[in-house]
Amino acid sequence: MIICVVGMPGSGKGQIVKIFEKYGVPHVSMGDVVREEADKRGIPRTPEGMNSVSIQLRQELGDNAVAKLTIPKVRELLRKHKAVVIDGVRSLDEIQTFKDAFPEEKIIIVAVHSSPKKRFERLKRRGRSDDPKTWREFEARDWKELKFGIGGVIALADYLIVNENHISEYREEIEKLAEKLGLKGDKTTS
Repeated sequence: MIICVVGMPGSGKGQIVKIFEKYGVPHVSMGDVVREEADKRGIPRTPEGMNSVSIQLRQELGDNAVAKLTIPKVRELLRKHKAVVIDGVRSLDEIQTFKDAFPEEKIIIVAVHSSPKKRFERLKRRGRSDDPKTWREFEARDWKELKFGIGGVIALADYLIVNENHISEYREEIEKLAEKLGLKGDKTTS
């Protein structure tokens, strides 16, 4: 099974990754794949630099570029695990790329939603070098994500979790989802 986690920046995708890892489900971060590419190309991990790399990759390899670069990492993990999380899917083209690459695997889409205000606060606290520092940068990043097609993936999600309240409530929802997906009590290592 491949669990594709989608959500706008700062929505809380990382909490899903952490909780699912507790049940032996490894993950691949599509954002990390882009950051690796930025490092290879000598492009700084600033909002502008990351935007530049994302656009370059899509121009060079197509709209599903990041998915194509993610496939070998997922394939390697599936050799040892029954399930893998792909964190940061941004388009329906990427979803289709995973379906084509892994026709035998069940593909589940999990969307996380949080309000823009909450997400901006979280990103400021997180403070990663490519996180927006101003509301203007934050809005520009959201528009970029929407142009990539993230809204379509969210709209077609199999599961939606709203992350607006206390972290404990959100974690409880993730635990319920882990149970629905059959991850609890089953270390996914073969």
